Amino acid sequence: MLLRLIAWGLAAAVTLATLGPPRYRPHADLGQSGEHALAFILVGLAFGLAYRRNRLLTATVAVIVTGAMEALQFLAPGRHARLSDFIVDALAACAGLAMAATLDWLISRYRTQAS
Repeated sequence: MLLRLIAWGLAAAVTLATLGPPRYRPHADLGQSGEHALAFILVGLAFGLAYRRNRLLTATVAVIVTGAMEALQFLAPGRHARLSDFIVDALAACAGLAMAATLDWLISRYRTQAS
């Protein structure tokens, strides 16, 4: 339950950063693509750990929601929708989901060997 709250909290924060006024967006010294990648990797990782069943569906929803958030920037004053941002965001979310799946696999393999 805690992982799900964290995942949804991160998703809300990324949505606010994506659609809110640019002055409220946190900045890191990673460049625009680096900031996007970090945010969406964390969201993907959180959702991958929180929703372990049917990760393919989770990845599909993540890509669709990422595209929708990028498209909604056309309606947000001061924001700019970019195909390159969508690509980075979608790939990063999927990378986070893959990291969660890998972590689960490693843990289950460790548990099997420890038994």
